[in-house]
This record gives sequence, structure tokens and C-alpha cells, in this order.
Amino acid sequence: MSSSEGRLAGRIALVTGASRGIGKAVAKLFAREGAELVLVARTTGGLEELDDEIRAINGKTSLLVPMDLREFEAIDRLGYALYERYKRLDVLVGNAGDLGTLSPVGHIDPAEWQRVMDINLTANWRLIRSLDPLLRQSEAGRAIFVSSSVGSQARPFWGTYSVSKAALEMLVKIYAEEIKQTRIRANIIDPGRTRTGMRAAAYPGEDPQTLPTPEQIAEKFLPLACADFDGNGQTVKAQ
Repeated sequence: MSSSEGRLAGRIALVTGASRGIGKAVAKLFAREGAELVLVARTTGGLEELDDEIRAINGKTSLLVPMDLREFEAIDRLGYALYERYKRLDVLVGNAGDLGTLSPVGHIDPAEWQRVMDINLTANWRLIRSLDPLLRQSEAGRAIFVSSSVGSQARPFWGTYSVSKAALEMLVKIYAEEIKQTRIRANIIDPGRTRTGMRAAAYPGEDPQTLPTPEQIAEKFLPLACADFDGNGQTVKAQ
């Protein structure tokens, strides 16, 4: 299948945390399916390497946005820039995340708590705030946010990350209720156990070869990004 015939042909898709792991795998899959990509990550080098890989896949150059998502005003500027360039956005993938340090609730460092909340929760709210007008200009705007099973399961020592994901899930479900009468659909995906750097940090003794790869998990994102997917406010488990 050529990129001009893919399931995302002609659609503009923005992916955060795109330089590695699941975000990178999703970006490459979307490229194979014909999407025009806006890639957001902190590392310029990682984005440039990914851009090279995507050009090898479909011959297209992506829009690279080196950005720390904690710089919230930069997210607002991104919305303006995308409007000037495209006038719309078809797919938003809020993938970037921060694990923080696993520790008892009473021992959590306040600065680390704030950093994790900023990236996992507030940045996604700011993305919705900035990009909702662009999603409304799409014939079928689709927003996908990455959560985790610990967003709904109380697990000791996971306080910061779990609370951020629980709050993110509620944010997305409220947004989904608010857009029911529009052409936008917003959903949550729980990747499950995946061979990523974040997983390795959380479970250093685990054999990564026993885990699904980011490329395998990325396949679950594709239906949610397509114009014909009408689910809204759902939590989709990738495994």
C-alpha cells in the first residue's frame, strides 16, 4: 500500500513524545498510512533521526517541533503556528509522559510531583485548549491520549504517576462528553506492558524480551486515528 492510499492519507497528525518508544512507533506507522506528521519531542537530534526514517518510508518531510511540554505558552504558540500552516488538525496523539520516582506518597519530592503533573496532565489539557479549535476544523478530528492501568488501580509506590494518569483519564472523559455533538472524538489508550525505557526504569529486573514492542502496540492506535472510528470517551486496552 502506498502512503497515498493509506488509512490516514491526507490527514494531519500531531504526536507528542515522538522521538522514542511508543511515540516513535506510532509516528512511523502513521507515516506508512499516509499521514502528514507534526512531531513533538524535547530532543532535536531524536526528531531529526525520526524525520530521516519517515522520509525513507514515504518521501515526506515532517514538521519537527522541539519542545518541552512544560513550557505551556509554547503549546499555545504551536496552535497558532499550525493554524497558519494547515488551518486544521485531524489527529492529536498525547503520548509524552514522565514516570517520576516510585516511592511512598509521604516521600514524594514536591518538585518531582509538579514535573510529572505538568507533563502527564497539564500539558495534555493545554494541548486540548490550544488544538481543539483546529480539531473542530477537521472533517473527523480524533484525539488519543495515552494512560496506564495504574490510572484506575491503586498500586503502592506509584502515587505520582498514578494520580497524574487518573486525572488525565477524567479530563479526557469530560472532554469527550463536551464534544459529543461535534465531529471530534476523544479516547484513551492503555498500552499495557511494553518494551520501553519507561518500563525498564519501573521494572529494572524484568526481561524486556518478554514484552511486546512499541511497534506492536502502535497498531492499536491506528483505528482510533481513522475518520471512520466513532468511539468516544472509551479506554482501549492495547493488550
